[in-house]
Amino acid sequence: MSRYPDVYKSWQSNPEAFWAEAAKAVDWFKPADRVFDASQGAYGRWFAGATCNAAHNCLDRHVAAGRGQQPAIIYDSPVTGTKRALTYAELLDEVEIFAAGLASLGVSKGDRVVIYMPMVPEVAIAMLATARLGAIHSVVFGGFAANELAVRLNDAKPKVIVSASCGVEPKAIIKYKPLLDSAIAMAAHKPEHCIILQRPMERAALIDGRDLDWSALVDDMRAQGAKAACVPVAATDPLYILYTSGSTGQPKGVVRDTGGYMVALMWTMKNLYGVEPGEVFWSASDVGWVVGHSYIIYGPLLHGNTTIIYEGKPVGTPDAGAFWRVLSEYKVASFFTAPTALRAIKKEDPTGSLISNYDLSHLRTLFLAGERADPDTVTWAEHALGIPVIDHWWQTETGWAITGNPIGLGALPVKPGSSTVPMPGYDIHILSDEGHPVPQRTLGNIVVKLPLPPGCLPALWNADERFGPSYTDEFPGFYKTADAGFRNEDGYLFIMGRTDDIINVAGHRLSTGAMEEVLASHKDVAECAVIGAADALKGELPMGFVVLKAGVTREHADIEREIVALVRERIGPVAAFKTVRVVARLPKTRSGKVLRGTMKKIADGIEYQVPPTIDDPAILAEIETVLSNRPVVG
Repeated sequence: MSRYPDVYKSWQSNPEAFWAEAAKAVDWFKPADRVFDASQGAYGRWFAGATCNAAHNCLDRHVAAGRGQQPAIIYDSPVTGTKRALTYAELLDEVEIFAAGLASLGVSKGDRVVIYMPMVPEVAIAMLATARLGAIHSVVFGGFAANELAVRLNDAKPKVIVSASCGVEPKAIIKYKPLLDSAIAMAAHKPEHCIILQRPMERAALIDGRDLDWSALVDDMRAQGAKAACVPVAATDPLYILYTSGSTGQPKGVVRDTGGYMVALMWTMKNLYGVEPGEVFWSASDVGWVVGHSYIIYGPLLHGNTTIIYEGKPVGTPDAGAFWRVLSEYKVASFFTAPTALRAIKKEDPTGSLISNYDLSHLRTLFLAGERADPDTVTWAEHALGIPVIDHWWQTETGWAITGNPIGLGALPVKPGSSTVPMPGYDIHILSDEGHPVPQRTLGNIVVKLPLPPGCLPALWNADERFGPSYTDEFPGFYKTADAGFRNEDGYLFIMGRTDDIINVAGHRLSTGAMEEVLASHKDVAECAVIGAADALKGELPMGFVVLKAGVTREHADIEREIVALVRERIGPVAAFKTVRVVARLPKTRSGKVLRGTMKKIADGIEYQVPPTIDDPAILAEIETVLSNRPVVG
């Protein structure tokens, strides 16, 4: 029997006592005066009056407790053929020295450091060194477009930028330095210094007086015996700024406070993910995204796990067995990836035949997040791996799971299509557009009753005026997730997509996620997307796009007819689903989210901007070509 119901009730009955108990897992320099201060910020602040340091909790205390010789980070780069392990003691040494280097450049408490790097161990060193000084890091996905980086420089106003000469993709080397130089040229704010990690496959030209070579700086500090101590910060002080990746307009700088974030992540490692200190935990994401912050760097290191920094892809490095090789080689206990990655693997290896080449006996669970996990993909992975596959749901703003299946408390039954139940701290309601509760199994707006739990954003960076309109004004007393879904009679939550993805067909509100479930269930479909295309008669009509599994040679027209019939059978004529197109691939962000909004603009013939987060802009032209023969309806 799972302990979840009792644990959730204990939070409901006394939230402050619940989080005070969870906070005992963290090393505090000074304990909190108040567990929760409702008078601070937009909705209150957690652990007011406490002081702490994130780097101390990730490194120093583990070394002091005898964990120094355990691997903290395993770096595995199939694109460069490089592997490297850093123990907790070695990582602490590197962080102390690099923090001294930052301090020598004038970085101190409250300063910002922008980190623009590939998936290498140095990205973790830079993040933790910044935190060690009480400074605030803002990680920008390596290789991000220069103009987007410039926007973030102007907003965060970093004293120093830490970058690398290049990133390495399976078929290309991405030169970072020209992008960085271009961004600085565009930006009104100019950093005082840039620290550049020179990689052997591409050495960048450094600008005298501004740029420093990472290795030379570290060697200089080491020769001086310079090491930086941890700087105490308030629990309510920012640990980092992470910019949301909007395709247009000014990105929002999500602020993460230090103390509450550590408490929440520590609680999740044991209770949600069910791992013990010393075990290997792998999140196959990127540090440029929130998952990378929470579950590549901070969560595992706070908890004393070994974490993996992987510079590769789910397929093509070298094949669809890439993930299984890493899981086997490092005896990973719990694995976290995006549904998109699984769908890419399933497309290349539909029967999962490559799994049998590897020993996955240590792997207990697979967690999915980032996009909705369609039931077909969950079922495929469960059958292929023979372990629980857990969908859970959270956002950049929350920093950790809103709903999930708490393995550490005793697993609840998996219901494919559901992200299971709310975690302690989240009081979830489903409301109509007018703000009224809706019945079970009725689609509505998913909101969270305020206050949000520890670890969630307390503010936006230098943009207090945007917080209410973005999150709390539309449904007073609640945080608007901007996701739509429903609850079943067991209290399980089903996320059906962003509220923008709920389409209105002749007055009927329909979920594109429900239609995508049907498309994904077709035997030839590897992945899919459904959008609402403008229609003069019905307002919107659903339009489907499907990518076929490897080896499928049937006529596309036959497959498209079968899919239309399948939607009509399972959802009914009300869906008015008549159009589906086979495409070679779907446009996605680098984190694997399908760019449905951009696809809709293409379908509607509306001018659009190429999203800065897109993985390959050429895919948009492919979608335009496929839609060029779309008949005019209405």
